[in-house]
Parts: sequence; C-alpha cells; structure tokens
Amino acid sequence: MSTPIYLDYAASTPVDPRVLDAMLPWFTDRPANTASQHGPGVQATEAVEQARNQVADMLGCDAAAVCFVSGATESCNLALKGLMRPRLRRGEPVHIISTAIEHAAVLEPLRRLEREGAEIDLVPPTPGGCIDPAAVERRLREDTALVSVMWVNNELGTVNDVGAIGSLCRDRGVLMHCDASQAPGKVAIDLSTLPLDAVSVCAHKMYGPKGAGALVLQGRAEGRPVEPLLEGDGHEQGLRSGTLDVPALVGWGAACDLVQEEFEADRDRIATFRDRLIQVAKEVVPSMRVNGDPSQCVPHILNLTLPSPSPDALIDRLPGIACTGGAACASLRNAGSHVLTAIGVDTSAVPHTIRLSLGRPTTEADIAAATAHLQTLN
Repeated sequence: MSTPIYLDYAASTPVDPRVLDAMLPWFTDRPANTASQHGPGVQATEAVEQARNQVADMLGCDAAAVCFVSGATESCNLALKGLMRPRLRRGEPVHIISTAIEHAAVLEPLRRLEREGAEIDLVPPTPGGCIDPAAVERRLREDTALVSVMWVNNELGTVNDVGAIGSLCRDRGVLMHCDASQAPGKVAIDLSTLPLDAVSVCAHKMYGPKGAGALVLQGRAEGRPVEPLLEGDGHEQGLRSGTLDVPALVGWGAACDLVQEEFEADRDRIATFRDRLIQVAKEVVPSMRVNGDPSQCVPHILNLTLPSPSPDALIDRLPGIACTGGAACASLRNAGSHVLTAIGVDTSAVPHTIRLSLGRPTTEADIAAATAHLQTLN
C-alpha cells in the first residue's frame, strides 16, 4: 500500500531538517545536564537560554517570562491549575470563563478545578466557530478570576480576537489565559502588545520536536503564586521541576527562527492550496459545507462536510489521505467532535466531515494527489 498524502499538520508537523541538524549534536556529542556546574553543563545551560530567547523573540515577550514544559497540554494544566488552586485553597470564590470549543487540554483541567470548587462557565461559539468578545463580557462577574480562550481553533482554524477579550479582562482585573498552540506560523504574534497574562505554546505544531512547550507568564500573572504540578529540585524558577530536554529545546529555538523567516511564504502558498481543495471538493459534492467562517480562518486548517448517501465515514472512504475527522486526541478516545456539535453541525453529518490541514512540506504534487482522491467520492 502506498503512503497516504499527509494532510494532518494540525495534529503534528514533521521536524524541519534544519531543526534536526541543530538538535543532533546535543543527543550525542553534548550530553550534559544543565544542572551540572562543569563546562559541558554550562554550555548546555547557554544553549537552553539561547532557545528561550528564540522562543521569546518569536512570541514578542520577555525571555524571563518563558517557562519550559513538555508541551501545550502541560502548559495549559500549569496555567489553569497553577494559578487557580492557590485561590481555591484560600477559600476564595473562583469563577472561570472559557469556551465550548477549547481543546481537551483546557476543558479537562477546568473540569478538575470544578470538582475542587471552581465554577466553570463555557461560552458557546458563533455559528461560524468564533468566540464573540461581547459574549465573554456578559459573563464577567465580580468573582471571575480567569478567562481562557484559544487563539486558533485546532479543528476549524477559526481565529479568536484574543486581544479584545484580553482587554475586557484587563479592565476588570481578571487574568487571561490563551491556548496559542496552533497560532505560531499561522497568525502574527506580538505578546508585548496584547493583554494576555498566560500563554501556552508548543514545538510540534511548528516543525519542532514533540516534548517541548512553554508557559509564558506576563502582565498580571507576573509575580502571582503558581502552584507547580511537579515537585522536585525547582527547575524553571520553581515552576516546573525536571531535567531539561536540551536537544528538544535547541530544536524548538531553531524552529522559532524559521517560522519568522518563512511566515509569509508559507501562508501564501498554503492559502493557494486550500482554495484549490475547496474548489475540487465543491465540484465533487456541490452541497459541500466549509465549517468555520472562512473570513476568520487561517488557511492551514480546512474543515469540510461532504454529504453523501454512503453509510461509510468519509475518512474511511479516503484511505489515500492522512487526515482526521476532528482533533487527533478526540480520535484517540473515539469521541465525537465537541467543536462540531458546538457550532451546530448535525450529528448525522459528523461522519461526513473531515479536517484537512496543510503545512510547510505540502507540495503541488500532494495537492494534485489529494484532489484526485477527493474526486473518487463522486
């Protein structure tokens, strides 16, 4: 069987060869622990700090605000639990606003906090899959402690106005967390201009390695008590104990540089490919629907419902394309898409819905092959 065309970059991207080149020496020739005080250990520490500066430069934030963790899931958990548990332990009322279309990395920690005494309020999206800042504003209360809204939705590609929502929070003294794991390389980022207090990012959505992520704490989160998830020797300013993965962080730093250098070229090429896929899908299935407001979507993620009388799931009818019916993590749990449900997609249409996500390695040949597979649906 031939290898399927990979169109699942929203789930994970391959490591860019240039990133791998930067990582390789740190696997073999430079094995030192950053906690060691000898020369190689100091060199490892310097490499990590360079990576921290590269991540900060890509995000437009202070390097001192970057806490390295294992990925976006840990980052979201540390932000939500770490910032809210001290308040809960003091017996303070904790009202948290989030959205019905967040990733499980946010929704599950919120459910945990709810069991610990917090009140969780989930804002429904618009039919186009975005979060209306006014809907958030209507839910703000005197006891609202935190708002968590993702930047780019991982299933639809819709972009939320996190700046406007952050401003509403700032005006009321409420902390604002943003899951920005899908944002690098897809939207322009400058945290120095945005009222976001806690931001979660990771490497493997932007051509870096799996196992590297960060929590940025700035603004009103700076200096706040944060309860660590892991206890140990107090690495990362006491926020995240554990030996740092030097190769992964060096690679992530290199990936950050490349994202900035190739942002416009990647975006423009991918937008052209996206438009071609939509055109072919509509020719094959005239009743096709694009889920998510196209005017507020990144071009990298395309969510399509292609109605069909066939009882077989659409994803099973396209074995030549490596794609998903929604979030990869939801597929692992055999769970339906809560995002599609939230925007009103009928349950009967969910099996006929796929997410195609494009990336830097996507080629003209990939798109030609993918369109040929789509045409077999006719």
